[in-house]
Amino acid sequence: MSDNPSARVGILAEVGGDYFTARLIVEIDDTVAQRKLGSNARLGQVGSYLTVQQANSQILVIVERSYRVADRQGHAASMVRVTPVGQINADGKFNKGVSAYPSIGDDIYAVSYDSLNAIFSADGEVAFKVGQLSAFRDVKVHLDASAFFGRHAAILGQSGAGKSWTVTSLIQSALRCMPQSHIILLDMHGEYSDKEVDGVVSVSPFPPDNVRCLNAQQAEFPYWLLTYSELCDLIIDPTDEDASIQTTFLRSILMRLKRESNEHLKISQLTVDSPVYYCINTFVEMIEKANSETSDFGKKKSPLFGKFDQLLVRLNSLFGDTRYDFLMKPKLRTSTESLAGLMRDLVGLGEKKAGITVLDLSAVPFDVAPMVTAQIGRLAFEFNFWNPQCRDFPIFLICEEAHEYIPRLESPRFREARRAMERISKNGRKYGVGICVVSQRPADVSETILAQCSSYICLRISNPSDQDYVRSMVPEAAKGTFAALTSLGKGEVVALGEAVPMPVRFQMDMPDPPPNSTDIDYAGKWRDGDVPINVESVVQNWHQQLR
Repeated sequence: MSDNPSARVGILAEVGGDYFTARLIVEIDDTVAQRKLGSNARLGQVGSYLTVQQANSQILVIVERSYRVADRQGHAASMVRVTPVGQINADGKFNKGVSAYPSIGDDIYAVSYDSLNAIFSADGEVAFKVGQLSAFRDVKVHLDASAFFGRHAAILGQSGAGKSWTVTSLIQSALRCMPQSHIILLDMHGEYSDKEVDGVVSVSPFPPDNVRCLNAQQAEFPYWLLTYSELCDLIIDPTDEDASIQTTFLRSILMRLKRESNEHLKISQLTVDSPVYYCINTFVEMIEKANSETSDFGKKKSPLFGKFDQLLVRLNSLFGDTRYDFLMKPKLRTSTESLAGLMRDLVGLGEKKAGITVLDLSAVPFDVAPMVTAQIGRLAFEFNFWNPQCRDFPIFLICEEAHEYIPRLESPRFREARRAMERISKNGRKYGVGICVVSQRPADVSETILAQCSSYICLRISNPSDQDYVRSMVPEAAKGTFAALTSLGKGEVVALGEAVPMPVRFQMDMPDPPPNSTDIDYAGKWRDGDVPINVESVVQNWHQQLR
């Protein structure tokens, strides 16, 4: 940092615990100040940086407010309110926090491009570049990759603010500098996948040689991978007066079927939650038998007679709807041994090795989507939980549209998805499993998961409740930076946490290529568009559940 007296731009007029007030030198030439700053930022511009000189260090501050007051002679004095964000030691190393506060009258200095560049470009072991400072466009911003991916993260912003672009840009940058990544992306709306419908091809925005796009229905996440509680949630109505009898009976027949179907594997520690195959048809037959069992030539009904009527109706509805075939009628995953193939595909070690696996969940029925995401989260965690090389094989799970399946409010429908993802947020770091939640409604996302995130990337947020929720999570020193949430441009973010050296506002790099979520040009399409629509084809796609 520069301590040259010629770079002196003001003096401290007030020192508080969380902010300082400084009086700028009015005689200073603005053009000279711009040149000293090394960018197009003007002196005192909100979001720009200055330093306070100390004996053996300098305090880096960010301008939060700029205004003018009249001095004793009646002249206008330029004032700035600044927030301390860290300290630069004599060796030039930046540290978060301030160990010693300055005094009134201490000098304020301009910050050079080289100084800022050293702070934002020196973070982490790899060149994980993600953007450039909003006020200093020549200063590149790098994230600490180990902190971002290993200690959980959140990407928050309203619809249209650029979340999909941000996710794409981050992954593209990660794959460039870390080609051996192991990322799993839950693609809820088909924005990141390779697909072709009616001759229209959509290409994944990630490198073709390092991405594996899987349709969740084709990959199959079968019934036998469901835990006991997940299966109960799927087929048992908790309001049924016979629900407790049903859950007890299901436990007993599940254990029996799993043991009988896997005797050849000699599994000694088999439990009701073990991910092993059993025949669903036999399972249904055993329930039907118990539900209709009588004695004495039909004169006496068994204690279980008629107790499974509602359960069987729900099972039959699942079997009768082709949308659930990937869950109830698997064609690939028909043995316990097939689990290894599914896990290879999931973590990027399949027939085509890939740094990122994109799971397209857009065609999964909305009522079972939370259960499928629960399976994926649980499988990712369990894989590394039982992997003796988990510390050498870290996995990162990105949950797009997280509010749709891991909401803040308790609900039986989302219980298992919340449990799986919260387990990763609480314990995943120990086993090399990280999670990133992406949402346009942060106030609706599980508070437990957000509280465990160490890094936050926030785009424009206009909803007052979401703004208040986000600001409540940040420290006092960063609240001034977060005041800009409503004025951020598309792709512009405010970031804080362990992945960045200090709270910072910057412009994300534009993804190349972008995801399949570009805003639709309503004006242009409605003005010039006269595209023939084959309604019969649309209806056919609807019937066949093709997008």
